[in-house]
Amino acid sequence: MSQLTTDQLISLLTEYVHVTGGSVDLILVGGLALQAYGAPDRTTQDIDGEFIGDLTGLIQFLTDRHVPADLGANISGWSVIAMPPGYRERASMLVDRPKLRIRLLAPTDFIIAKLRRGTELDLDDAAWVAGRFQVASEAIAAAAESAVSASPQDTMLFVFNKTVDLFCQRMTGR
Repeated sequence: MSQLTTDQLISLLTEYVHVTGGSVDLILVGGLALQAYGAPDRTTQDIDGEFIGDLTGLIQFLTDRHVPADLGANISGWSVIAMPPGYRERASMLVDRPKLRIRLLAPTDFIIAKLRRGTELDLDDAAWVAGRFQVASEAIAAAAESAVSASPQDTMLFVFNKTVDLFCQRMTGR
């Protein structure tokens, strides 16, 4: 599969549930989340997210269909910087069917997820979401502070805080 859309993802996961009888609870965090948020030109080739369920079975199902996926049971553990506590509860529902639930991070949590990695594409994605949902730099700073408070002490906290500061300055035009 070359480019993946949210509609294709929903079809794939519906097929997975039908074929395996398993259930899916997925929080999207990458390019597919941006598509679901309404980004018209964002493309992706893979599925990024937090998955609750038979991870091995789903990965094999997707691999058999040539769909790359970066899935884990805890996206907060994907970085030294934790996700802001409560991110799962704040996630909104994209699909809510029997045995199939796909959620999206709240916009501020999505921005923090992107700033934790901090590539140029991640910063562009975060800026798009901040603009689309009118997320104030103060909300981003507060979420970042919450994430840092939940993180182990590490020198990466300094880098993350600098990334957040620069991002918020860029947002406000300073």
